[in-house]
Amino acid sequence: LGNGLHDPTKDHCPMRALIALLALVALVSCGDGRDLDEAPAPLGDFKLGHSIVVAPNLVKGPLSREASKEQWIAAMDAAVEDRFRRYEGADKKLYHFGISVEGYVLAQVGVPLVLQPKSVLIFRVTVWDDEKGIKLNEEPHEITVLEAISAETVAGSGLTQTAEQQMENLVIKGTKQLEVWLGVQQKRHGWFTPEARVEKAEDGKNTNKAAEPVN
Repeated sequence: LGNGLHDPTKDHCPMRALIALLALVALVSCGDGRDLDEAPAPLGDFKLGHSIVVAPNLVKGPLSREASKEQWIAAMDAAVEDRFRRYEGADKKLYHFGISVEGYVLAQVGVPLVLQPKSVLIFRVTVWDDEKGIKLNEEPHEITVLEAISAETVAGSGLTQTAEQQMENLVIKGTKQLEVWLGVQQKRHGWFTPEARVEKAEDGKNTNKAAEPVN
């Protein structure tokens, strides 16, 4: 530039661009939910009792591969067990999940390339306090899961992954988002402590945005 400042728009160094791209991929991949080899995030006295997964109103989105209710229920149940059975809680106090898989898109090969669809999962969850026999959230909390961006999915996961792989990735990431939301609820409403407060329906409208999708 005329003032002696460097013009970034004229920097065409391929190596610098490659390094920036790799850094972005590494950063985004941290949010795919594959962290089960790490210590679980603190959740007070949480210990999972029962997790009931259903899909009575399952909707397949546009440009999606097929997946049955039974496949989604099995995939979600496995992901919940893997993530939440790690919590040992305190004494004999238990908490239960009621999960409903609502809708999905499993990306398939799009034409042209720029129209490659992305995979999405939507599910709802209600948390029950077994000891008190009450729901901790009056209204089900809805979670929307967007497939994590990676070298495999940047051009559309339909090109590189089977439907089963896409489902597994979505439920793993979805249960991570659920874990994050439970942590938010513990801080806001004292969940999984003796001072736990029920989330009212009007509060849920705000906390539905508390746990943003993990990229």
